[in-house]
Amino acid sequence: MAERLAVGIDIGGTKIAAGVVDEDGRVIARARRETPTTDPVAIVDAIADVTTQFRAEYTVRAIGIGAAGYVDVSQSTVLFSPHLAWRHEPLRDAVARRTRLPVLVDNDANAGGWAEWRFGAAQNEPDLVMVTLGTGIGGAIVIDGQPYRGHFGIAGEFGHMRVVPDGLPCECGNVGCWEQYASGRVLQRRARAAALEGSEFGRKLLAEAGGDMERIDGSSVGRHALAGHDVARGWVSDVGDWLGVGLANVAAAVDPGLFVIGGGVSENGELLLSPARAAFARTLTGRGYRAEARIVGAHLGPDAGLIGAADMARLTARRRRLANPGARARARAGARPARPPRRPRRA
Repeated sequence: MAERLAVGIDIGGTKIAAGVVDEDGRVIARARRETPTTDPVAIVDAIADVTTQFRAEYTVRAIGIGAAGYVDVSQSTVLFSPHLAWRHEPLRDAVARRTRLPVLVDNDANAGGWAEWRFGAAQNEPDLVMVTLGTGIGGAIVIDGQPYRGHFGIAGEFGHMRVVPDGLPCECGNVGCWEQYASGRVLQRRARAAALEGSEFGRKLLAEAGGDMERIDGSSVGRHALAGHDVARGWVSDVGDWLGVGLANVAAAVDPGLFVIGGGVSENGELLLSPARAAFARTLTGRGYRAEARIVGAHLGPDAGLIGAADMARLTARRRRLANPGARARARAGARPARPPRRPRRA
């Protein structure tokens, strides 16, 4: 059983989601912490704490961390995070020292994309792109069944493609980034503006937040959209339009057969995906003369990041054990029948 269990950690802009995951992608235990966004050491403390909690009940083989930021190609250091205080943070080694376990670090969207390819919406698809819509936009690429991270390890940062020249400022330092027009941040921004303006819907949202503007977020808009509120549905549709435009740009570069849309905003389902497909079809380069990628919702929901991180860590830990010559020899011996003893030669 211990060979099959790993801890998955998904670190986002607001929460740390953690779980014990088996080799079939099932989450058998869960925990959650708030993300200490301004203190990298406190993030390591939180990871170590939750791992200790799990190890009191389970024997785990490795820890996989999906981090919201740019992770280097060695899968050890978070180079930069627009929403957290990571700047060349050696996260893998810091967590390994605290836990005494093998640790793998990857971008959170890469982890989610791997999970959807292994266990979710993209099974049996050789090539896919996953786009996660949360506080920002993350992305993952799988080509021929292998994660594609790029030469420096930071491929898939689609959220920071510039789609509007001289557009809205972004936390990354540029302006006009895609995530400023097609993420949960957009819904939050519009909801808070409506509350400040005192519109009917804005007053309703503010009342539901107990009068606290900071508690109004994109999920509040999503709940009303799914309940049929016209204004909320219009805002979600606008995000879907921008989503489709950005996907057409990605398709021009990568040409996947499938786009998987995950993250919290994807919980709006067809309210988001239908306008995205329409915008994709009317924006795609060469439209009418080429096949169009399918656009589907993710299957694993908010668990995708921690499932994928745990699975990658478990597989990597297994390969590293087999890299030992003695382990390789034992593995080969166990995989083939023993040879019969040689008969001595006659004189």
